[in-house]
Amino acid sequence: MIRLWTLLALWGLSAGLLAVEGSAGLEKGLINPGFHEKPAWFKHSFLDLQEDVSEAADEGKRLILFFHQDGCPYCAKLLNENFTIKDIVEKTKNSFQVIEINIWGDNEVTDLDGKVTTEKDLAARLKVMYTPTLLFLDEQGHTVLRINGYFPPHKFSTALDYVAEKQETKQRFRDYLASRQPAAASGKLHREPGFLQPPYDLRGNNRKGDKPLLVLMEMKQCPPCDELHQQILKRPALQQALGEFDVALVDVWSSDSLINPSGEQTSATDWAANLGINYAPSLLFFDEQGREIFRSEAYLKAFHIHAVMDYIATDSYLDQPNFQRFVQSRADHMREQGIAVDLME
Repeated sequence: MIRLWTLLALWGLSAGLLAVEGSAGLEKGLINPGFHEKPAWFKHSFLDLQEDVSEAADEGKRLILFFHQDGCPYCAKLLNENFTIKDIVEKTKNSFQVIEINIWGDNEVTDLDGKVTTEKDLAARLKVMYTPTLLFLDEQGHTVLRINGYFPPHKFSTALDYVAEKQETKQRFRDYLASRQPAAASGKLHREPGFLQPPYDLRGNNRKGDKPLLVLMEMKQCPPCDELHQQILKRPALQQALGEFDVALVDVWSSDSLINPSGEQTSATDWAANLGINYAPSLLFFDEQGREIFRSEAYLKAFHIHAVMDYIATDSYLDQPNFQRFVQSRADHMREQGIAVDLME
């Protein structure tokens, strides 16, 4: 298995930074756009989440917990793009109250169980690995939808509709999303010759070598899937990183039979549903025992895709359970090597 610092020579121009930790990043000289202004209509909360859920319900609304950090380009994208679209703003204001939570913050929070904690401890307990992460809560404080990362406007707007209409009692989000998915895409899967080929038996003892398994959960009508294969994965550094994995591309709407990493025979679409796949492409990583060890399930550019792969390929997930800190350390070292860091490369 290639270790972390060996890979640094290969990273080159695929550098960027998922997020850096506020002023600490500035002190180290990292590129950091810093604080992002939140919309004035976000709720000014004392961070008593039980009270916030109740107050939202009294207004006929539901609560969104918006986990963010300064210097996060995808938080900026959500705020500066999604939340400047009139239709999205109106839907959100009419049906939700939004509370911001800084994943590195020390502000006191009374969580949904009534326990007093801090913003950063709450984020850690909820396993917030990406920013933005949005939790949509119902009137009892239960999470009915979780978005781990950035959703482009169309999908984000659909998520708002799904929760506002209380569709979670009627159908899964992925089915609701599929019914409203635009078809402006190539209409094909990008299954490459070097990938594992169906019919799939994804058990560790059925695959050659000792590489971890990367499962790409995709669909035919999927512009971000096209971008992933036609642009991002074509880069030499990404091709090198991809070579560290056994790769299987699974169509989330296919009825084809497969044996999943834990040894269960199922259909592709049932497996995707059981895994809770709500976004394509999602990248899921499994160890030799068939256990899922990490996933990416939101829109990411080249650097962030590369960082996710390196986090697993270098076994760094074993030593550093916080992906955000891994990304920061990776960027620090790249800067020391004289490699330019671009937030949205």
